[in-house]
Amino acid sequence: MNPLLTQKCKPLEGGQPMGPSEIEAHLRQSDGWTLKDGAIEKTYTFRNYHETMAFVNALAWIAHAEDHHPDLLVKYSSCQVRFNTHSVGGISINDFICAAKADALLG
Repeated sequence: MNPLLTQKCKPLEGGQPMGPSEIEAHLRQSDGWTLKDGAIEKTYTFRNYHETMAFVNALAWIAHAEDHHPDLLVKYSSCQVRFNTHSVGGISINDFICAAKADALLG
């Protein structure tokens, strides 16, 4: 099991973003996630709109529970998910916690 799944997001106001080496280390452990334009992102694909929206709704529930909200680009059979942490001006552990929880939705 991914150890990030057992963690909870914490408020990080005033904190520092992760450095490049720390981001890369976490990306190596995060299947399919990439760094792009100051965020980590991944595109999930589905068979149809119903499955896409089921994923989006489940992810919205997780984002609410963690108080850490992604940017989503929703299409008929895919959803692009982007996480970054505005309060630190970059990438934080909260992004990787939520990325792991998003991945866990699909087993």
